[in-house]
Amino acid sequence: MNLSLETLVVLLTILLTGLTAGLCFTWTNAVTPGIGQLDDTGFLRSFQEMNRAIINPLFILVFFGPFLGHILTVYLKHQNSDGAFWIYLAAAILFILGVVFVTLFKNVPLNEILDKTDLGVASTEDLSTLRQKFEIPWRQWHMIRTISSILSFALLLLALILSNQSS
Repeated sequence: MNLSLETLVVLLTILLTGLTAGLCFTWTNAVTPGIGQLDDTGFLRSFQEMNRAIINPLFILVFFGPFLGHILTVYLKHQNSDGAFWIYLAAAILFILGVVFVTLFKNVPLNEILDKTDLGVASTEDLSTLRQKFEIPWRQWHMIRTISSILSFALLLLALILSNQSS
């Protein structure tokens, strides 16, 4: 079996996009609803600790690796005039705008506000206000990431199937 660079890039992009979609789905489906049941201090402290723990090399690879993979896939598919090019392009746009940009420009700034807060000295009122400013916007932006990553993953699978049918 001889794997071309294009095939390898497409497969890695699908794998990493699928892992990102699974991560986003898990946070949407279990993590945020679960910690949402905690009181303000418990919720904010849990979110702070998870945000700090998740920033690690493996997470960076899984969450931002698809960014490079999508760009390379679009470039390689455009070069080879694959009929599924437009589906790969749509998957890339969904991932880059709906996951990468939303993360960098919406969720990360909210995480940074939370991270800078010393929860040990904040008043009960301050904690309640912080949670109100953080929780709903973070969850709404994260839902966009979840939907975008799942749709991007599905489009990649569809494009792969169409590419294989036409060859």
